[in-house]
Formats: sequence, C-alpha cells, structure tokens
Amino acid sequence: MDSMQHGTRLSMHTLASVPASVARPSYDIEGTRIGIVHLGAGAFHRAHQAVYMDDLLAQHPDWAICGVSLHSRDVRDALGPQDGLYTLALLGEQSRLRVVGSIRELLWAREESAAVLARLAQPGVRLVTLTVTEKGYCLAGDGLDLAHPDIVHDLAMPDAPHSAIGYVAAGLYQRWRQGIAPYTVLSCDNLAANGHRLRRAVLQFAELRDTAFAAWIEARVAFPCSMVDSITPATDDALRERVRHELGCDDAWPIQREEYTQWVVEDRFCNDRPPLEQAGVTLSQDIAGYDRAKLRLLNGAHSTLAYLGSLMDIDSVGDAMRNEALSGFVALLMRERIATAIALPEGLGASTYIDAVLHRFRNPSIRHRLSQIAWDGSQKLPVRLLSTIGEALAQGKDVEALCLPIAAWMHFVRRQALRGVALVDPMNDVLSALGRACTGEAAKDVSAFLVLAAIFAPLSADERFVASLTHAYASLGDASPGQVSRVLLAASAAIRGA
Repeated sequence: MDSMQHGTRLSMHTLASVPASVARPSYDIEGTRIGIVHLGAGAFHRAHQAVYMDDLLAQHPDWAICGVSLHSRDVRDALGPQDGLYTLALLGEQSRLRVVGSIRELLWAREESAAVLARLAQPGVRLVTLTVTEKGYCLAGDGLDLAHPDIVHDLAMPDAPHSAIGYVAAGLYQRWRQGIAPYTVLSCDNLAANGHRLRRAVLQFAELRDTAFAAWIEARVAFPCSMVDSITPATDDALRERVRHELGCDDAWPIQREEYTQWVVEDRFCNDRPPLEQAGVTLSQDIAGYDRAKLRLLNGAHSTLAYLGSLMDIDSVGDAMRNEALSGFVALLMRERIATAIALPEGLGASTYIDAVLHRFRNPSIRHRLSQIAWDGSQKLPVRLLSTIGEALAQGKDVEALCLPIAAWMHFVRRQALRGVALVDPMNDVLSALGRACTGEAAKDVSAFLVLAAIFAPLSADERFVASLTHAYASLGDASPGQVSRVLLAASAAIRGA
C-alpha cells in the first residue's frame, strides 16, 4: 500500500498493487468477451448482477458486460478511467472489500447511441438485462404508455431511441433484418411479473413499427421473469475514504451492499445463457412464488417492525431487533402465522429463509430507518400483510396476531395526524383527515378505516377480520411504548400456546 501514491486511481495498471486483503478478479480481465448488454448500469446492478458474472468469468469468459447508462453520464465518466473496475464493500459483522472486473465497457446512450446499437447487434451478445426502475419501462397499466415522451420519440425515430424499450426493440430489429439470432431480454427490476410486462411493452412497440418484426419477436425472443433482493445503501464519503485507505488508491465510485444476495431467474432463454446456477442463482419456473415469499415474509415483517416499532419510539430495523418483545413477536409471526398461510415455491425452505431474513435484520452495518419503511403504507399493506390475512381466513386460521401490525398502522396514522405530521403516502390527505377524526374508540375508528375500499376490500366485509382487527386496535390502547411491548409479549405467548 505504501508503494502507491495518494491520488492514483484504481485501474488495470494499479490493480496488481491492491493489497492481498482485498479480493480481486481471479481471471484474465482483458481475455474476457462481452456477452451481456446491461441497460441501467447503476449501483444495484453493479452490486448484484455484475458480481454474479464476476464469479463466473474465470471459467466462462464469454459473459462480460457492456454497461449502458440511458440518462446520466456519471457512471461512464467515473469508471471509464478505471477500465470499468470498481470496489464493492460487503457489509456484515466482518465487512470486506472486493474489486469487480466484469464490466468491460461503459457507454452513455445519449452520446454514444450508435455504439450501443452496434453492440446490441453483435452475435456474441446473447443476453440483454435491465435495471431501469419501474418508471423506465414507460408503462401504463399492463401495456406501453404511448403518450410517454420517450415512446413518442422512439416510435418517430426508432433508430435513435431514448427509452429502454426503444433500445431493446432497435437491437432486435437489427438482428431480425440481418438474420442474427435474437438475444434473451431479462428484467432485473423489482416489478411483479417483470418479464411478462416487458414482453408486452416490447411487442406493442414492435407492432407499431412492423408487424412481421413483432411476429418474429413473439415467436423467437424470450423474456424471463426474475426476482432480485439485496440491500444496497447509497455510496457516501465514509465508504470512499475506507476504500481509499484499504486499497491505497482512489475509486471514483465504490458501492456497498449487505452480504446477503438473492437472484431467482425463470429458466427460459432463447440464445444460450451463462451457467447462472454455478454462481448461486436460483433457476425456477415459479418466480411468482419467490416474489410472494419476499413480499409476505421479508416485506411483511419489515412493515410489522415499522409500525409497531415506530409506536415504541424505535429508530431502525437493527434497533427493533434488539428489542426482545418486538423481535420475538416478529419471528413468531413469520414462522407460525405467515409461512403457514401462504404457498411457498418448491425448493424454498421456510425455516432457512426466515433465519436468513432475521439475520439480515440484525446486520450491524446496515441502518435501515423504520420511518422510511413506514412510507406508502396504503400501497404496501394490501400486498404485504392483508393478502396473507385473506389466505389465513380462507383456511379457517386465527388472524389475531396478523392484525396487530395493521392496527399499529392505524394508530400510527392517528398519531401522525394529531401531531400535524404529513404521511409519505399517496393517500396522505384522506388518511390524515381520518386520523384527526379518530377518537380512540376502537369500533368507530376501525370502521372509519375499513371504509377505504382501495386498502381493505374485500376483507372489510369479513366479520372475523373486523372482530380481530378491532380487538387488536383496542388492545394497543394509548399506543405508548410500554403498552405496545405488553401487547407483543402477550401475543407471542398466545402464539406459542396455540
């Protein structure tokens, strides 16, 4: 480390001088060949999919990545001088660093559109992946938003696209015209049925350009669904300084994530694929099942911690897991009430998965604030908890414990309204007015909330649910930390004794 001068950059030239304590690529980086084009080369991609590929390149050098940024030049400008190399900090009880070398080319589409299209047309590229966020798909409902400015532009000028959909279609169009086998198009965004929705959007776009081209896509191109999971905190100055100290050189854009990572991919490709399973990827035909497990177990537990923990004046997930009453309740809720009510995908062991989730929640290197998890409750609760309650009721099971986090949300809404604090929620105006009108009388307060059909229908018509929710709301009383703690201890004892 002392042999390197302060201010030098991480690059192919300086890589050999990185200390042995920092993991580095175990393959000849310059001997790799690009087989993947990734649209949206942001932090999550570099912390997730690019790392899986980094683990494969020693044995399978044909699957290096061309990273394409659609809107910002920042990634290209930061990592271009570093030959695409960057540092990943894996955060855990013993955090560690590794240098990732799987991104061999970085392009900014707005300035290098021709280079992007040329790369997409190359036969060696057999896979196009995307992390562009839901907004980047330009969707309206289940189809393409034909009024979106980028889609309007791309339909008028299909060979100079702006959108991710436009680039996917333009690359496929070149291959169709040239008789080159198509690439598989794999969405890696947190979007339900992401492959199906991406396929519909691309087909709709293609049909407006050439119906024969659209028919070729329909017959030949695969759009697998996938599920991804790993917490990736934003890069900060503390990370940059740590990397500089441990590497002995500067990295313009290091990234960090928790040690846990999950990638589940539907095994449906049209033109070869990397041996993803060798890098720990789960290949499954039941992506919806894995999505459901994540939503109900991980996200459902997150929301439970958020609303009950907020009432207890707890700040973060890690702090919540150090509260025995709350952490004990959440663990029992997951094992005895959520996992037993939902259909889990084949191959996913409930106990192992729940153990992993609880371990992640306890990670001392990740500070996930409950106030942030509490955002958008009106949108999250129906899929994270109310859907599980509905399935439990259909099976004739007790839902008293499952109703506690819903009741806690109601108390949270009421408390924020009485304090004059706006909710970060698209239904803020309605919820805040409702919260101010609540009197603390359980039956009346719960009835007022259940009128919100967008959240509670059809459960609001189920007498068992209404009774359980009313009892849970009443049990929380003044929703003080002490009262919440007593209720959680009693609920845990009831679950154990059931």
